Amino acid sequence: MSLDPDSRVPDAAERLPGERPREPGGDFAVSLRDLAALRRRGLGVALFVLAAIDLLVFARGSRAGERTTFGLSALPGIPLPPLHLAVLPTVVVLGVLCALLALAQLLWKANRRTYLPLGVGLVLTGVAFLAWAGKGQTVDIEGLLMTSLIEAVPLTLGALAGLLCERSGVINIAIEGQFLVAAFFGALIGSASHDLWLGLLSGAIAGGLIGLVLAVFTITYAADQVIVGVVIDAFALGLTTFFLQSLLVPDQATLNSPSVFPPIGIPLLDRLPIVGPLLFNQNIFVYLTIAILIVVQVALFQTRWGLRARAVGEHPRAADTVGINVTLVRYRNVILGGIVAGIGGASFTIGSTGQFSSNMTAGLGYIALAAMIFGRWRPLGALGAALLFGFCDALQFALSVLNVPIPSEFLTMFPYLATILAVAGLVGRVMAPAADGRPYARE
Repeated sequence: MSLDPDSRVPDAAERLPGERPREPGGDFAVSLRDLAALRRRGLGVALFVLAAIDLLVFARGSRAGERTTFGLSALPGIPLPPLHLAVLPTVVVLGVLCALLALAQLLWKANRRTYLPLGVGLVLTGVAFLAWAGKGQTVDIEGLLMTSLIEAVPLTLGALAGLLCERSGVINIAIEGQFLVAAFFGALIGSASHDLWLGLLSGAIAGGLIGLVLAVFTITYAADQVIVGVVIDAFALGLTTFFLQSLLVPDQATLNSPSVFPPIGIPLLDRLPIVGPLLFNQNIFVYLTIAILIVVQVALFQTRWGLRARAVGEHPRAADTVGINVTLVRYRNVILGGIVAGIGGASFTIGSTGQFSSNMTAGLGYIALAAMIFGRWRPLGALGAALLFGFCDALQFALSVLNVPIPSEFLTMFPYLATILAVAGLVGRVMAPAADGRPYARE
């Protein structure tokens, strides 16, 4: 088989003096290199903005002698002494570190882990903000991290649900509806049967059934996937609100008062400072989230099943020509995604609050979808984004306790504002699976 002469890379003797070597892939390779350079510059500018906020806002709003105390042992474990920080020096040092990270980002030529400096910069700016906001007070760091993790559990599961669907080419806007229905049945069955495991199973099945409805309309009947998802969300909100008022409220004690899963401590590990209570003394939903995350990561990128699912999401016709049943793969992934979202929905009731209330998910299904996008359709990226959004949600409660000169309305909208900024900053910089949202029909 002969190759097209224009497709091979010319050797040194064939190149003109001073001509740079041509990369395989031609213009496509060049465009990818330009895109990576643009991403590095954009992230570098974002880090400079964070440094400017640290130095021009937090530092200028602080005076010499002001201190903030960070409490590190609010939860059971090996006690740690509180950390007392001078606000002004701390904020200045963290701002300078952000500026250095910005320079490193602009000079870094690697195309992998380009978001690592930005993640570190966000952490540094978060510490600077807490030091500035808690002047003269005590900030419960361990409690803040605990709340962030709990808030991140349903977001991570919802993001994984969306990822399973979209990797096979189906957009799942119905995560919010799956959350609501699963939370309702988790509370109902958990209360009526006095069995939390049965409530968890009911929530997972309810989420899977909503996934089946989504699959039937979008895969079999090729309906618009976004519209179907929005309709399912509206239907789930109306349905659960109706049954709440007609069924649960009249018999609250019997049908809407489930207990919650207790923490399960891992001996010795749960006594470690900070990390122990956070990761090794949690309820079953945290452990399930970690297990599902690992399974999805390995299954998608290390198994034949994952290869076929990603092939269907990228080029379904090519997958069909090699014998892959596109319809079956999409049905399987959408239903599995619904089950995962159902587990996340059950965590709202039998994992934390202990009862169902109208619209209790409050749009977190859409934030989970944003976490999937922010995580670039990768499980570990989705986890990082969910932790970031969970921290923003927990931060509003922490700041409401502190005497912070920020209106309470802004604190309430802070998690959603962070979501908008995160997703808007990625427009044009991340690529969904090529066949995402496109129905497929065999010719």
